[in-house]
Amino acid sequence: MDGLRGLAALYVVLFHSWLYTFPGFPNSSAPAWLDGLKFGRLAVVFFLVLSGFSLAISPARHDWRSGGVGEFLRRRAWRILPPYWAALTLSLIISWLVVSASHYGRPTGASILVYGLVAQDMFTAPTPNGAFWSIGVEAELYLLFPLFLLVRRRLSATVLIACVTLPVIAHGLMVADASPAEGNNWLAPHLAPVFVAGVIGAGVVVASERVQRLPWGWFAGLAAMPVLALGLIHGSVWTVNHYAWVDLAIAPAMTMLLAAVATGRPAILVRLLTASPIQSLGSFSYSLYLIHLPIVMTVIRRVAPHFVSPGLPTFWFTLVLALPVSVLGAWLFSQIFEMPFKQNRSWKSLIAQCRSRRSGRTTKGGKRLCEETAQN
Repeated sequence: MDGLRGLAALYVVLFHSWLYTFPGFPNSSAPAWLDGLKFGRLAVVFFLVLSGFSLAISPARHDWRSGGVGEFLRRRAWRILPPYWAALTLSLIISWLVVSASHYGRPTGASILVYGLVAQDMFTAPTPNGAFWSIGVEAELYLLFPLFLLVRRRLSATVLIACVTLPVIAHGLMVADASPAEGNNWLAPHLAPVFVAGVIGAGVVVASERVQRLPWGWFAGLAAMPVLALGLIHGSVWTVNHYAWVDLAIAPAMTMLLAAVATGRPAILVRLLTASPIQSLGSFSYSLYLIHLPIVMTVIRRVAPHFVSPGLPTFWFTLVLALPVSVLGAWLFSQIFEMPFKQNRSWKSLIAQCRSRRSGRTTKGGKRLCEETAQN
C-alpha cells in the first residue's frame, strides 16, 4: 500500500508540473503525447479509495468497529495535522514572499483561519497551496468514517454504498454542470462514494480463502476497461469535464486493484511495490503531496523564465530541477514533521524518544571524548 501511495504522489507532482507549464486546462497547449499527465484528480480519487481501504482493514477484523470514535479521531489528527500545519506554514511563507498559489491573490487572514482549521472544503479563501483542497475533503470523510462503519455493521455494505452514491447520482442527473472543478468547495459529498468503495473493499482482507483467491487483478482490469474506452473515444478533455461520473465509474476498479495487491497478486506488481525505492517513496508520500506544489510553482514561475523558453523547455526544466528537489525536500520534511508522529502515538512517547536520542548522542559524545583523552 505504501508503494501505491508513493507512485500516486509522484504522479501528482508530474501532473502539477504539466498543469502550471501549459496554460488552458483542460484544453491545454501541451503536446498531445503528454495528455496522460492530465488526470491529477484521479490520482487524488485513488488516494481516497486507498485511505478508506487502509483505515477499514482493522475495523473489518473486529466486526466493523473502530475501537472508539474519540480515539480514532485523535489518532487521525495526530497523524495528519502536524505535517499539514508545518506544510501550511511553509506554503504561506512561499506564497507571500515568492509566488502566489491562488488566482485570487496572496493568502489573507481568512486563509490562515480556514486552512488552519482544515475547513477549505466548506469555506472559500485564497489558497496558500492548491493541493490542500483534498486535505479538507479527507478530514470531513474521517469525521464520517465511524458513521460509515456503523451503517456497514448494522445494515449492510449495499445500504452503505446506496446511502452515499444515490445522492451523487441524483445531483448529477438534475444539475447541468455536475462535474465540479478541482479545488471547488463542497466536494466531500461527491467523493464520499469513492472513499466508501475502499472501506467496503477492505472486507476482502477478512473474507474466506475462496474470496481472497479470486482474480481481483483481472476484475480490476475488466472494471476499468469501459472507463478507459470512453476516455479514448471522447478524449481527455471530455474525461476531465465529466469527473463527476468518471470518479464513480473508476472507483470499483481501484478498489479491486487494492484487493488484488492486499491478497498478494499479481506477483509482479507486488514485487514492484515492495522494492526498496518504491517503499521508501511511499513512506514519505504524504509529505511529498503536501510540499511539492510550492516548489514546482517556484521553479516554473520564478526560476525557469531566466533559463529556458516557455512550453516544453520549461516542462523538461521543471522535471529536472523541481522533481528531485520535491522528493528530497519531502524526505527531509518527513523526517522532521511526519515520521516522529508516525513512530509515536502520543506527546509522552514523542518526548521520550527525543530525550532518548539526545541522551544517546550525549553518551556517544562523552565516549569519544574519553577515548581521545586516553589516546592523548
